[in-house]
Amino acid sequence: MRILLTGSTGWLGRHLAPLARGRGHRVVGLDVAPGPHTQVVGSVADEGLIRRVFDEHGIEAVIHGAALHKPDIVRYAKSAFVDVNVRGTLHLLEAAVKAGHDRFIFTSTTSLMISQAIRDERHHEAVWLDETTAPLAPRNVYGATKLAAEQLCRVQHLEHGIACVVLRTARFFPEEDDMAHTQATGGPNTKANELLHRRLTVHDAAEAHLAALERAPELGFDTFILSAPTPFVRDDVAALKRDAAAVVTRLFPDAPELYARRGWSLPKSIGRVYDAGHAERRLGFRCRTDFGSLLEALRNERPLPFVHDPSYVSPKEP
Repeated sequence: MRILLTGSTGWLGRHLAPLARGRGHRVVGLDVAPGPHTQVVGSVADEGLIRRVFDEHGIEAVIHGAALHKPDIVRYAKSAFVDVNVRGTLHLLEAAVKAGHDRFIFTSTTSLMISQAIRDERHHEAVWLDETTAPLAPRNVYGATKLAAEQLCRVQHLEHGIACVVLRTARFFPEEDDMAHTQATGGPNTKANELLHRRLTVHDAAEAHLAALERAPELGFDTFILSAPTPFVRDDVAALKRDAAAVVTRLFPDAPELYARRGWSLPKSIGRVYDAGHAERRLGFRCRTDFGSLLEALRNERPLPFVHDPSYVSPKEP
């Protein structure tokens, strides 16, 4: 299948492109920044460019991972987010419909589910988040534009029948969190803890996109949270907010000792949990790496199952 992969120079794209080629697909990468997996340098906001790419490369399916992200808020005006995240998505959807495509995969974000109240952890219990969570109240222009783009996918499916799969990815970036200055734990410790409730590896994210590509025609339109499977259940939400370390220790008795060897700390309190069960049940996808995988690596003194690179900078246009 000839796939247009947008965002091909980014963190996800650089892992997804070779994986797709290894599965026998022909991948045409499009990004504003040049890179080894990018054949077309340009923006999805350029409608004429999108039309030319479809015509010249005979595109048969789209995996749309390009976007302005939350860290870009300090660099770009809100109108730029609308141009790239909303209009760019519409350009791709309209081109895909015109070409008669039967599948379109959209990389979205769990960030659009996080209101300011959830981010500030104002609730007395951990907030359990799945695809039925509503109403959605994105706290910034990034989340608002990604939610708008999701709705464009839904409308194009309703009006034209194109199968659109929306993947709301949890965190998989390698760099430090933008709130690192408020956290007592270091970067690797933070990422390890997040595998409990709000993180997946970039390799699992890439695999999920190919699973969605394969299953899209039978799914029609659907939205999936992508995160490592949480070991928690809904009945844990009060205890997680009050004493998360105790809950983790109950489920993984040797976790405190394994963490101590690294000088790490288990989370004291957890304010939100992403439930990826819908992806497992309907998409047939479950992340391979979870908190148990992390502990197994610690037990056997193997490399950590995720990448931590505090110097990583997301590539942007020159």
